[in-house]
Amino acid sequence: MSVALASRPAGTPGAPGGPAGGPPDGGPDPAATRRGRRWLPYALLLPGMLWLAVFFVWPLVQLGAVSLQSQFPGYPGYYYRDVNVGNYWSAFTEFAGHFGRSFLFAGLATFFAFALAYPLAYAMAFKAGRWRNIMLICVVAPFFTSFILRTIAWRQILADEGPVASTLNALHLLPGGHITETWVAVVAGLTYNFLPFMVLPIYASLERADPKVIEAGGDLYANGFTTFRTVTLPMSMPGVIAGTLLTFIPAAGDYVNAELLGSDRSTKMVGNVIESQFFRVLGGFPTAAALSFTLMAIILVMVFLYIRRFGTEELV
Repeated sequence: MSVALASRPAGTPGAPGGPAGGPPDGGPDPAATRRGRRWLPYALLLPGMLWLAVFFVWPLVQLGAVSLQSQFPGYPGYYYRDVNVGNYWSAFTEFAGHFGRSFLFAGLATFFAFALAYPLAYAMAFKAGRWRNIMLICVVAPFFTSFILRTIAWRQILADEGPVASTLNALHLLPGGHITETWVAVVAGLTYNFLPFMVLPIYASLERADPKVIEAGGDLYANGFTTFRTVTLPMSMPGVIAGTLLTFIPAAGDYVNAELLGSDRSTKMVGNVIESQFFRVLGGFPTAAALSFTLMAIILVMVFLYIRRFGTEELV
C-alpha cells in the first residue's frame, strides 16, 4: 500500500528551508556570517588604531599647536596661543648649521654602516653555515644593553688613554691628539649604535635569495664583480632600502652620541638643540616644537624622493 506525501512550499513551517526560505532551524545565517567576516579585520585593527590615536596623533597635534605659540612679552617662560609661523622661519635660519650637520653625520653613518653590514650579512647568508645563529646572536646582543651605556662604553674606547687613540698617537696618525669631542667620534658612535638596523634587513633579503640564481651568473661567464652588481645586489635591494632608512632616520634625530662623544659647539646636531630648548631654555617650547616639525618634514621629503628614485616594487 503506497502512501503519497504532500509536498510543502519552501518557507512554510516544517519545510527544509526554514521560515521564509532562510537557513534551517538553529543554523547560522550565511549573510550574517559574511558581514561578520567583512568587519573582523577592522575590529582587529581597532586596538592598534586607538593606541596610535592616543599616543601618537594627539601628542603630534599638541606639538603642532605649541609650535605656533608666541612668547609673552616681558614674561620669560610664558606664551599664548596664536598662529606664529615665524617660529619655523627663525628656528630654521638660526639653526641651519645644526640641520646640515645632522644630515651629514647621519649620511656618513649610513654609508659606513652599509659598508660594514653588507659583507657581514652576505657571510651570514651564504658562508656561515652552522655558525649563522651565533653570528645573528652577536649582531642582536648589543640591543640587550642600554643605548646610553653602549655610547658611554664607546667613549671609553675612543678616550685619549684608550687603545685606539694611544695606538694612533704612537703611529703619529692622529693630528689633533684625540678622537673624542670630534665629528669622527660622533659618526663612529652613530655607525656602531645603528649597525644592527642595517645588518638584519640586508641579511633577510639575502637569506631569501636563491643561490642557484647567483651561480647562474658564473655559468654565463660573468666575473664575481659583475655577478654581484647585476644579480646579488638587485636581489638584496629591498633589504638595502629598508636598512638605509632604518639607519638614517634615527641617526638624523639622535642627540645622545653628539652629547656624549662630541664637543660643546662644533658637533652638536639638531636633536641636541631640541633637547636643550625643551628642557634647558626658559620659554623654548615653541622653538623646540618648530624644530621637531621641520626635521620631520625634511626627513619625510627625503625619504619620499629616495624611495621614488631607488625603491623597489615591494616598497612602493
